[in-house]
Amino acid sequence: MKLYGSLTSPYVRKVRIVIAEKSIDCELVVEHPGDADTRFSQLNPLVKIPVLETDGGDALYDSPVIVEYLDQLGGKPLIPASGDAHWQAQRWHALADGVMDAVVARMQELRRPEQMRMDEAVEKQEKKVMLALSCLNEAVNNRNYLVGDSYTVADIAIAVALEYIDFRYPHDWRNRYPKLAYWLASISARPSFIETIPPGMEQNQRPRH
Repeated sequence: MKLYGSLTSPYVRKVRIVIAEKSIDCELVVEHPGDADTRFSQLNPLVKIPVLETDGGDALYDSPVIVEYLDQLGGKPLIPASGDAHWQAQRWHALADGVMDAVVARMQELRRPEQMRMDEAVEKQEKKVMLALSCLNEAVNNRNYLVGDSYTVADIAIAVALEYIDFRYPHDWRNRYPKLAYWLASISARPSFIETIPPGMEQNQRPRH
């Protein structure tokens, strides 16, 4: 199998962490959305990363679909099979992707020429992030994991989203949400997180609670 994506994409990082946690043999092919004539653009008509090329030659996208596919290949499940735990995990997974979407949208708006930049668009995305942080701060109250007593895709996705905030929207959210900061410190210490730190946010640069 081959995973196509960039080293800085949080969606790609989420998939890479799942691959590492489940010890799946999968080659990472580094390609960027802005590059011309990429393999992933031939596999995904939406020209978005990540893309997973299976051993059978099929292409899977986007990250939630890829994560579910990988989780069914064997090993300890990261997505609860059924019941309330399944939907809790999927809810947090969706929230995490929404946070990452907001951070990306904010970053793209700030990269526009100043005369074309819309402050209200930036503020809209920042409000989404703040509301999500507040929600998560209450959810992790004295808990090791978001869903029951097990490490799941919910923990992976939310922790990746929080570190992406540090990477692309750095601000002192930890003092405002100390319970969430404490929770993240434990999750992000896992080898799968350390191995996938984006270039520019090396271990000694990551904020700690």
